[in-house]
Amino acid sequence: MTGGTWTPPRYQGVRKLPFIPKETEIDQIISACTSRLATFLQMLKETGMRGGEAWQLKWEDIDFETDTVRVTPEKNSDPRILRLSKKLVGMLNCTPRSFGERVFSNPKAPIEHYRDNFCQRRKKIAAKMQKTRLLRITFHTLRRWKGTIEYHRTKDILHVMQVLGHKSIKNTLLYVQLAEELFQDEIDYISKVAKTEAEICTLVEAGFEYVCEFNGHKIFRRKKY
Repeated sequence: MTGGTWTPPRYQGVRKLPFIPKETEIDQIISACTSRLATFLQMLKETGMRGGEAWQLKWEDIDFETDTVRVTPEKNSDPRILRLSKKLVGMLNCTPRSFGERVFSNPKAPIEHYRDNFCQRRKKIAAKMQKTRLLRITFHTLRRWKGTIEYHRTKDILHVMQVLGHKSIKNTLLYVQLAEELFQDEIDYISKVAKTEAEICTLVEAGFEYVCEFNGHKIFRRKKY
């Protein structure tokens, strides 16, 4: 109104690595839930969908002939087709179709109702198991777990990017760091010895890294995939 100017301050948040639970902890919570909620959580765990993507699933999105699900994306992600396990397909086949065309969406209750139910079940199992770590598991935690596990299993960042539906690989690089931090103790290496220049070049082209020299020979190593 007076023609004044104002430069708003910019907030720069502190970046932290997210919590990634163990698979046994996820399964403990799933086993403590009702059948439909357990199926919802199993879907998040296996596919890495966002909660909203799973919430809007329709029965026509699931192909029981090929055991796949077609994901309608959220947050400007890419659409994708993901494979389902026989276990999850069995759980879906046992799910009543009482919500019409939707698999999980209850017209009388929003997704917050699912989330509240989940939090109550999570609180009970955490108290029973005396494991406060379980309280840190959320719907989105299962997506992060899936991305981390997929990178640890395949070492293929583009595969993880496709599974999660990311448009930018910058969003996927987080899971490389998480996998390396979480599975550091499980990393095995293949070692090779090079005696000639040609052998050195061959190992470098194959992805081996130089470690040290011993008795005139150069030692290289590469992570087992």
